[in-house]
Amino acid sequence: MLRFLVRRILGAIVILFLLSIVTFLLFFGMPRDPALLMCGKTCNPDSLANIHHVLGLDKSIPEQYWIFLHNLVMGSNQFAQGPCPAPCFGYSYHTNEPVWATLMDRLPTTVSLTLGAAFCFLLVGLGSGLVAAWRRGTFIDKAATAGAMVLSSMQIYFLGPLALAILVYQTHWFDKPAYNNFTADPITWFTGLIIPWVVLSTIFAAQYTRMARSSMIEQLQEEHVRTARAKGMSRRYVFFRYAWRGSLIPIVTIFGIDLGSLLGGAIITEYTFSLPGLGQLAVLSVFFSDLPLLLGVMLFSATMILLFNIIVDACYAFIDPRVRLA
Repeated sequence: MLRFLVRRILGAIVILFLLSIVTFLLFFGMPRDPALLMCGKTCNPDSLANIHHVLGLDKSIPEQYWIFLHNLVMGSNQFAQGPCPAPCFGYSYHTNEPVWATLMDRLPTTVSLTLGAAFCFLLVGLGSGLVAAWRRGTFIDKAATAGAMVLSSMQIYFLGPLALAILVYQTHWFDKPAYNNFTADPITWFTGLIIPWVVLSTIFAAQYTRMARSSMIEQLQEEHVRTARAKGMSRRYVFFRYAWRGSLIPIVTIFGIDLGSLLGGAIITEYTFSLPGLGQLAVLSVFFSDLPLLLGVMLFSATMILLFNIIVDACYAFIDPRVRLA
């Protein structure tokens, strides 16, 4: 197990390194100059050159990338804004704030959105999928499958504005979604995120319903499950003791990927509901051609995805004894 984890962690570091290179190169291929955005309407060549020098854009791309890696690992005292301890992503071109502090400030919003939505789509998706597999061929199964097919074809940028129009602006059942600090007011925190949770979990719940149903039906056809039934064990006992555990592997795999992706920023959901999370920050970093902020969001999101992939792979042996990590 230890050898497996070390190998996966080293592989993740290589992937992050390559991703940072690609992001760096793509940034310099963008048609917009971040110095022009900061220069203002009274911009002149001298001011533009000075901004390039302050931002370090007058250096070569390999030199800029080496400085970025050094600052990320060792920190830096070379910034005019002050010392930047590791992990140092530098200071935002647009807000002049430290990137790492900005990421940590936006992270609670993304975590709250992700965990609430994950609880909803796991509860609804797995529950309806198990019920559909248990009552296979009945009206309940057909209704759950049809509902999952319809909802999985929906998109957040359609459901989000529709939910706002009906639940907020027409019926006034809910206030406009907003993030509030959980420790300051848990009730306001909960009510402010209900609509984003429901909208985000709707599509995921539909996918998990189909996945749980198909995985459970496949497990019910396995030899060890049929042998248990032949020995006289009840259908309910076999269903939850044998088939359910075996069906978890594909579900846990997708859940790890989904959770890592959402923790890296639910871009469309956060932007639709104006939630100040990492997803909205990613959009702003592209809009303002903010290289430090863009690199920070990209690497943080990729780290979350890779981390949860490693955790999921390590959990396989505990979920199913037939799986062994080589």
